Amino acid sequence: SLRETVFSHRSSPQQRPRGNHCPYPGQSLRKETLRASRHPPRTPVNHYNSHMRALTTRRLPWLPVWLCVAALAQPKTGEWQAMFDGKTLQGWRETAFTLHGKARVENATIVLAPGAPMTGVTWTGAFPKTNYEVRFEAVRIDGNDFFASLTFPVGDSFCTWVTGGWGGDIVGLSSIDGWDASDNETRTYFDFEKGRWYAFRLQVTAGRIIGWIDDKQIVNLEIAGRTVGLRHGEIQLSAPFGFASYGTTGALRKIDYRLLR
Repeated sequence: SLRETVFSHRSSPQQRPRGNHCPYPGQSLRKETLRASRHPPRTPVNHYNSHMRALTTRRLPWLPVWLCVAALAQPKTGEWQAMFDGKTLQGWRETAFTLHGKARVENATIVLAPGAPMTGVTWTGAFPKTNYEVRFEAVRIDGNDFFASLTFPVGDSFCTWVTGGWGGDIVGLSSIDGWDASDNETRTYFDFEKGRWYAFRLQVTAGRIIGWIDDKQIVNLEIAGRTVGLRHGEIQLSAPFGFASYGTTGALRKIDYRLLR
């Protein structure tokens, strides 16, 4: 009968779909897709880093350029880095001394007009704490006190190399163990001629501070176990790195630094 024929057709094992042989078009493909989505292929371990680099580059295409620029911006050991372009005070700011004079650029120099009592400029960029060397040229134009005293880092502290203070001829470091340059072992007498340029060089390491004027060694102090710091007062505004004059017109030029190691 028709009923028996239909029943036998539905029950016949030869007519049942097996495996991936499905009578409905596309069903097998959907099953394979679902199976693949449940178990995505794993990235081999040895290709993981390259895979992540490629992914990062696609999402941040500027990153390689930024890293190159950052690497080039880092000063190399032994290479002198200019801190004054001879045209502007870019990288510097006037130090906020009370009643300070004007700091200006003139004839490729930084001129510090006399303040009441101090005038100065302070470096606004990055600067090392130790293992570095600084060189600069300075001149006393008018006045009878320090004209280019340098405040500089010494590890986590700071110190000032006084150039012609206390009446115009004392050179030394302030402060060592709480004593000013006029009262500690770094005190030296140096006759600065007005209008004459002098070449200064200062070397700072973890264990020693050495200073030269016109290639003559003026300061050579072992600082291991010593207390190095700034004297009390507004000179602290020169930190971390800055120049100052005291009631005197001074000028600076050719300011450079380099890393020692």
